[in-house]
Order: sequence, then C-alpha cells, then structure tokens
Amino acid sequence: MGKREWVWLTMKYRYLILIAFCVGLPGFCEACACGCGIFDVGTSALLPQRSGTSLFLRYAYLDQTENWSGTSAAPDSDNADRHIRTLYATAGLQHLFNRRWGLRLELPYDRRHFATFEDGGGGLRRVDRGQVGDIRISGVYTGFSDDMSSGVLFGVKLANGDYRAPGFDRDTQLGSGSVDMLLGAYRQMHLGGQDSRWSGFERVQLQVPFSTSGGYRPGSEVNAALGAYPLAWRNDAGIALTPTLQALFSYRRSDGGRAGDAENTGYFRILASPGMELGYRRWRLALDVEVPLYQNVRGNQLVAPWQANLTISVHI
Repeated sequence: MGKREWVWLTMKYRYLILIAFCVGLPGFCEACACGCGIFDVGTSALLPQRSGTSLFLRYAYLDQTENWSGTSAAPDSDNADRHIRTLYATAGLQHLFNRRWGLRLELPYDRRHFATFEDGGGGLRRVDRGQVGDIRISGVYTGFSDDMSSGVLFGVKLANGDYRAPGFDRDTQLGSGSVDMLLGAYRQMHLGGQDSRWSGFERVQLQVPFSTSGGYRPGSEVNAALGAYPLAWRNDAGIALTPTLQALFSYRRSDGGRAGDAENTGYFRILASPGMELGYRRWRLALDVEVPLYQNVRGNQLVAPWQANLTISVHI
C-alpha cells in the first residue's frame, strides 16, 4: 500500500479508530459534566482555508434546567441540582505558517450560574462566577492534500482556571484542575462530485486528562460533527449567505477520583444543528442552534432543551 492510499484510508476511518480506542480503554473517555466540548467541533467557520492569521471570537450558551435519567426526563426531586446556566466566550488566534503547519491558541472567559439544594436538607444555594478558563494550545497539520481540505490538530489544555470557587461542586467548576491532551481531525469535501452544488465537512475531537489534582478526574470526551451546506448565495456587494445543517455526536464516561460523582456523570448525545454562515471579504459569522435528538445519561443530570453557538472570525 502506497503512502497516498494509507493517508486516505487513515482519514476515512479515523472516527472509528478514535471511538474504538476510547471504548477499549477502561475509564479513558470521561468528560466535564456540562458537556461543553460539543461547541469545539460545531460549524466549519474555523477550518483552515489558507495560510496566514485568523482571529476569532466564539460565544456559546448552555442553559441546563431539565433533570434527565437514562433516555427520558426524571422527577426534579431525584436531583439536588436545579439550574446550571453558562455563557462561554472564547477569543482565539489561528496562524498557518505555510500550507502544512500552523498554531492555534484559545483563551476562554466563562460565566456560570449554579443553583442546588444544600446537603442535609438545607435550602437552595445560588452562586454565580465569572473567570478566565483553561487555555488551549494546539498545533495544526494540513499537509495531507494540496487544497488543505483535511488535517489534524494536537495540543494541550492547561490547568490555569480556578477549580476551588466556593459554592460549586467539582464537576461544575469553570476550571478542571487538569492538563489534558487534545487530538482532532477534520475533512472538507464535495458531496456528489466536483460539480455538485453541495459540500460537507466532518470533524472529531478527543480530550484526555493526563495530569489531575484534588482527587478529581474531569474525564475525557469524544465529540464529532458531520455537516452539509449548499453553494453560497452571493449578492453584488460580495456578501455570501450559506445555510448549514449538522449532526453532532458527544460521548463520555463517568468522572473518576474520590471527588468525582461516578454515579451521575457520563452520557451519549446526538444533536441536530441548523445554522447559517455569513461571509463578507475576510469576515465570517457563523450561528447555529443545537437541539438534542437522543440522549442517554447515567444517574440524574441536568440537560438543556437547546443550546447555541456564535462564531465571528476574520483573516488578516
């Protein structure tokens, strides 16, 4: 088998390889209780297109109000937690030194509202917190094809975010207290041949903690996105408008460590995500709303009936 055929085969089956790798190692695929990692694979707005520097700002909104157990809603009385609302704001820079190698930096600032009943029959406790989250640093390789249509990302999530804020459980802290390995892959393609008016993309990301603190393992997660979109509508002013439709997949296993709640963490979710991308010269704006189609959670967990993601980027 030649090098080109090996690269094609590896890219074609990389999702199956990653998921099989995670399932095959006990405790390997765990994740944060809030399920925020799905925002990292949504939309194609940040997929590498050309060398140079891109700046981006991403806003994501997640409002968890419904208690869920297994594949259906459960009584509120089964869960001490009542409400988790989070606004994620991430500023980032992506620089491609050439058509093969690049670097990506992400600096998050998150705000969270958390409401839960005190242990021992206490009253409802409400706390709010805003802080700089865990920074991500990733390398980017786009040299599998001349048109940069496929590539991989590899890097680390740092442990700079605070995980000791009063009033929060360990699995609802904005900082994880862990250093995580990041590994991802993407591919952009024409659907139905080179002359087709439809294009698509696929992305997958794996996050694995390898250094933890405070007796809590926030866990790893696998998130994937499959998207399709038609040829953009353009006007004389150069504005391009493109509707998008995505299927999002998110899988994790229970948290670990003595401070983790293994009985009430871990899930598998499938979401539908219609959206729109607006382009003008070097600017792009992408908005999508994500609605669960299927979710299977362990124990009792708060879930969101919908969530949203907005990304603004510019190539400079």
